[in-house]
Amino acid sequence: MSCADTGASTVVGAAPAVPAGSTAPTASLPSPADSRMAPGGPGYRRMSLALFLAGVATFALLYSTQALLPLISGEFAVAASEASWTVAAATGGLALFVLPMSALSERFGRRAVMTASLAVAVTIGLLVPFAPSLGALVVLRALQGAALAGLPASAQAYLAEEVRPKALVTAIGLFVAGNSVGGMSGRVVTGWVAQEWGWRAAVGTIGVVAVACAVAFRLLLPAPRHFTPGSLRPRVLARTVRDHLADPLLRRLYAIGALFMTVFGGVYTVIGYRLTEAPFSLPQGIVGSIFLVYLVGTVSASTAGRLVGRLGRRGALYLAGATTAAGLLISLPGSIALVLPGLVLITAGFFAGHAVASSAVSRTAAHGRAQASALYQSAYYVGSSAGSTLGALAFHARGWSGTVGVGLLAVLGVVAITVLGSRAARTAAGREAVPAH
Repeated sequence: MSCADTGASTVVGAAPAVPAGSTAPTASLPSPADSRMAPGGPGYRRMSLALFLAGVATFALLYSTQALLPLISGEFAVAASEASWTVAAATGGLALFVLPMSALSERFGRRAVMTASLAVAVTIGLLVPFAPSLGALVVLRALQGAALAGLPASAQAYLAEEVRPKALVTAIGLFVAGNSVGGMSGRVVTGWVAQEWGWRAAVGTIGVVAVACAVAFRLLLPAPRHFTPGSLRPRVLARTVRDHLADPLLRRLYAIGALFMTVFGGVYTVIGYRLTEAPFSLPQGIVGSIFLVYLVGTVSASTAGRLVGRLGRRGALYLAGATTAAGLLISLPGSIALVLPGLVLITAGFFAGHAVASSAVSRTAAHGRAQASALYQSAYYVGSSAGSTLGALAFHARGWSGTVGVGLLAVLGVVAITVLGSRAARTAAGREAVPAH
């Protein structure tokens, strides 16, 4: 039984077992003639930069209003829980449409769907600054999230098809690192621009930056060489989705992605409110600069492959969960000297856990990789929407300690699911060890 069947930890670069005397090549070991991309090989740098920029544009657009929520609350005279819908609507739209968009990518190609998605999303991004009301802003953000749905699952499927297996975790880690840079730069830029010219000018600036990223992405991304068009028939799609949901390892990975994102969405939705209120009372520009801690996520995501190589997948997830929980606890006191290290640990743990879980999905799925990745992304962004909403409600009711409580419960869920995976792997290994009579 394979690692995918048992939930056993996958070590990057490890060769699968081959029966004694067998000369048949294994699917996961590329032959010397393997034409897929690898570090140092033709096209790899262009591909990495293109998807890095796509990640930058995706997260910059998706969370463009998050650092601006106090200003949006002020202009429209609404509470944090209402303003937070400008974030939850975008992530919710992405979660709802990621699976249909992945099906389109199976039929029309990864690059075509990613290009179209970015084009629509950046166009909407240029309209967002002109929203006349909170309701209109929420609708535009939901449409923008739906448009961006073509990026995450298609990008991971593209990498799974075009990059050699040993380099897959690193390649996906670079894409996730682009997410972190986009999230950081979007929030830092919007913070300082908003301080001078207001939130509308800030989200407009992000729209212009995203246009530049979209153009560069299309020019740089190599044409796919290993894509085979699939079927758009609903019955085929439903069977593929059913197969993925029947896999216990994939189900665990989907839940882990959702729970990690619940922590992250909750923390970064309300951190602006916490830092602009007493005892901190920081100006908007400084609050935006707090998001420079995303650079830590860039590092932790891009090194996730080495982390899995040393600790195994489950060990890496335990470490990511522990790091996130430590950051939540450290951030509790009302001191900026503790809030900042807390955010650093939360960010490092989240991005490491996300990179490990998402790359494991790509490696586990034997077919319908776009749908497997889409289901992960759907769960991931449902977690983001839930975290944004629950985090804001908890903050309104109990302050920062309420938001931390929501995050700790989510981390506990990650640990519990990982423990279940470990037990399932030991049980399956024990069954295989029993000789047949």
